[in-house]
Amino acid sequence: MQLFSKVLIANRGEIAIRIAKTLHQLGIRSVAIYSDADQEAAHVRCADEAIRLGATSAESYLNPQAVVQAALAVGAEAIHPGYGFISENVELARACHQAGVTFIGPGEHALEVMGDKIRSKNHVAKAGVPMVDGVSEPGLSNEHLIAATKNMTFPMLIKPSAGGGGKGMHVVASHNELAGQLETARRVAKTAFGDDTLLIEQLIRSPRHIEVQILADQHGNVIHLGERECSLQRRHQKIIEEAPSVLLSDETRARIGQAAVDTAKSVDYVGAGTVEFLVSDEEPDKFYFMEMNTRLQVEHPVTEQITGIDLVEEQIRIAAGASLSLTQDEVVFTGHSIEARVYAETPQAGFMPSTGTVLHVSEPAGSGIRVDSGLRTGAVIGTEFDPMIAKVIATGTDRDQALARLDQALDEMVVLGINTNLEYLQHLIRDADVAAGEIDTTLVEARLPEMVFDAPTRRHAQIAAHFVHGEARAPSDAWLHDGFRLCGAAEVNYRVDYPAGNDPSSFEIALDTSAQLLPAIRVNEYVYQDVDGVETVTVAAEAPTPQGTRVWMATNTFTGFVVVLDHKAQVLDTLSSLEAEERGVDPQVRAPLPGTVTAIHLPDGSQVSAGDPVVTIEAMKMEHQLKAPLDGTVTIHVSDGQQVALDQSILTVVGHASNDDH
Repeated sequence: MQLFSKVLIANRGEIAIRIAKTLHQLGIRSVAIYSDADQEAAHVRCADEAIRLGATSAESYLNPQAVVQAALAVGAEAIHPGYGFISENVELARACHQAGVTFIGPGEHALEVMGDKIRSKNHVAKAGVPMVDGVSEPGLSNEHLIAATKNMTFPMLIKPSAGGGGKGMHVVASHNELAGQLETARRVAKTAFGDDTLLIEQLIRSPRHIEVQILADQHGNVIHLGERECSLQRRHQKIIEEAPSVLLSDETRARIGQAAVDTAKSVDYVGAGTVEFLVSDEEPDKFYFMEMNTRLQVEHPVTEQITGIDLVEEQIRIAAGASLSLTQDEVVFTGHSIEARVYAETPQAGFMPSTGTVLHVSEPAGSGIRVDSGLRTGAVIGTEFDPMIAKVIATGTDRDQALARLDQALDEMVVLGINTNLEYLQHLIRDADVAAGEIDTTLVEARLPEMVFDAPTRRHAQIAAHFVHGEARAPSDAWLHDGFRLCGAAEVNYRVDYPAGNDPSSFEIALDTSAQLLPAIRVNEYVYQDVDGVETVTVAAEAPTPQGTRVWMATNTFTGFVVVLDHKAQVLDTLSSLEAEERGVDPQVRAPLPGTVTAIHLPDGSQVSAGDPVVTIEAMKMEHQLKAPLDGTVTIHVSDGQQVALDQSILTVVGHASNDDH
């Protein structure tokens, strides 16, 4: 079978790199696309060619016509969409067909049916696949949805009809919450998918998320490659996935696999796809159709690891017209595989997205370990894209070995310069219920309040202070930094702050300047030894600022950053604190991170009470509400849809004058 000579990858990050690797193995040239934010990205560097499509995502990764024109310009015969962005956009498939470019994905009919949750549910129900109770009719307003659900039992789940990835999904506990949650869900759906159509489903208690991987060629052959358990989720976003599921019996596994095959056949599906089901933990022999993802899944590596099948290669061969390389009877499952998604976020601070420049990356390796990553030292992590930055996959002969290998791999992975959820992932896989396979989609949220995250000790503060002092110490600055005196060196005093999380701390560190200092380099790995033992530490420092120097470190007991304040920075901080005390509650609310204003909840000049939501900002596909800091009259400094920068003033509240002031 003649394959393609050149394929354009209409995506970015780790999945673009993953696709490029298989293209390279097949002897096919790869073409990357990028926006201005990704000019130096890792996926651009790993491809054989790269082409800039525009300044923003809307002009590049989200623009079907621009993607197809780029393929034509470079002579690519096919386009691989990866996942996310426009991977399930029928307009891309249609534009490819019109331009004579092969779309490495299903046909337009399958995309149209399965890309709409309402239409797909009604379609699949005719094939006899069980459905969850709910309201799934197109064109219903909020008022109609509220009326249609008056006899349903709470809790319920609101879902956007278009799109996926957990975006725009909201759990509703009572009728009192329904109107407000519908408004929020429509706004998120419109922003993320360009379609604010919603449906409502009965929320299954103790639900488990089971999905089945299918492959279908252009000759009518359809097989499944077993199931994946994706029940460990936060805010309906998968965090840890594994294959196979420990819940299903062999009989249920065969039935759910056949249901997935029947679903694919009902729309003449071609390519790789995933059929998602809900399974009640209380009744594991029953399953309910949720949706079909007409693309490669983020978690596809666990299926590849236990089957030995390269799903990207199968996609390419199918798109080129080849028959499936194996039959259902030839699919063999070996061992167990678990994937953990690494996100740029701060779990201790409500999972606030983390942005910055990657100062150091060290990825795990070894038997059974695979890392799919788009990271590199110097990469800039902003808020324009999804916060997932890597996937760590561990495979073993059984589930216990896979879990142990994953724990070790997460422990070995080091990312400095941004906060990640690595420690949080370790908390999850060490949980007794997770180890026993007793999981559901509510477990993650239930465990979070109990988690205690590592914090720096005085020893870590000393390491950071030594590092900053060593970097600052230069011959021209000797009189300023080394405490030189005719009668002997004086101690140099630093303050080391740990501002992260809900339990900030601070250390006063007095350095003996006669002691040996660390080499003055930006990234340094060294062995630190004191009375408590020996520890290997990786350190990286950001550029100094008048407010102090942020120092990142990875140790056996703490990974994160502290802020080292020299004498000048301490004085500035003291003055700032005095000014804040005089002001009282700060009337000004600033952006906690760069993002886009997606909602302004009150008119400018409104009377507000402390805690009232005023403005909502979206960053990295998540919404963050900014609230009034005190009672008074609000002045709003931004407009709906406006891009805002970190620390930009968003709103100001002028407090009411008391009677004593008159």
